[in-house]
Amino acid sequence: MNLTNVSYFIFSAYYDTGVLKYLFFLLVLFLYGLIICCNVVLIVVICVNRSLHEPMYMFLCSLFVTELYGSSGLFPFLLVQILSDVHTVSVPLCFLQDFCLYSYGSVEFLTLAVMSYDRYVAICLPLKYNTLMTTNKTVRLVVVMWCYPFFTVLILISMTASLQLCGNIINKIFCDNSSILKLACFDVSFINMYEFVNMFLVFFFPAVLIFCTYMSIIRVCFSGSKQTRQKAVSTCTPHLISLLNFFLGCFVDVLENKMNMNGVPSVLQVAGNFASAYFMTCQTLFNPILYGMKLSKIRSSFKSLVDKIHL
Repeated sequence: MNLTNVSYFIFSAYYDTGVLKYLFFLLVLFLYGLIICCNVVLIVVICVNRSLHEPMYMFLCSLFVTELYGSSGLFPFLLVQILSDVHTVSVPLCFLQDFCLYSYGSVEFLTLAVMSYDRYVAICLPLKYNTLMTTNKTVRLVVVMWCYPFFTVLILISMTASLQLCGNIINKIFCDNSSILKLACFDVSFINMYEFVNMFLVFFFPAVLIFCTYMSIIRVCFSGSKQTRQKAVSTCTPHLISLLNFFLGCFVDVLENKMNMNGVPSVLQVAGNFASAYFMTCQTLFNPILYGMKLSKIRSSFKSLVDKIHL
């Protein structure tokens, strides 16, 4: 039974910007449109071109779908709030956004971890690549890295939604599970423990996998031929940059959640809140541009597709 005793949440991180809100709205709308276009174009390029129907590009396609999912969980809501004079949201809609953003982060990180394993097999075990990374195994990995986060996050949000709340003010620009838990009337140690265990499974083990695979890749690069090193650099550089960008965004978000924002000027609070959304705003645009520019097969496939459309 849902014991939540509030019907809506108020976002205190917004402040009146006057006519500047229309400029902010246009900037955010442009960013969202750019994210949609870049990710959709690369998804189409990978799906249409049969030469890209390989595990690496199937994982990339899943990554781009993840970016569309995450950005759609944030940007439409953000656009409405920027133009609104009263920054409120209904409880069901807030928990829906909470679910979308948390599941997006988990799927994103698991996808990056699986991609690092794929690069490890391709570079360190090239003769076994076709045996280890079959189409069936690739599909199973994609299904797992989407279904597992959805299941665990659904449990987390369900537990949070069953709490009785003693307030409805969220000091964020979007719905965040940690902020909602702070409003609970009773002890939430069990939910915090579940969230910690879930984060441990979703982030710690994949992080260990990523570290071990790249240590092996680096070792092979130093002991291998020049061609091996060039292959490793060309395919792993975008992935490493994407990982670092994602880690930076997550770190800023966690730091902002743990800091006491009381007494901080409202302008700095809003800046901090936008910074905490970095991995959902910049990561979703960063990945398609990075991979589109760095991977020659995607660039050539895109050019071929454009030439066919012109003809």
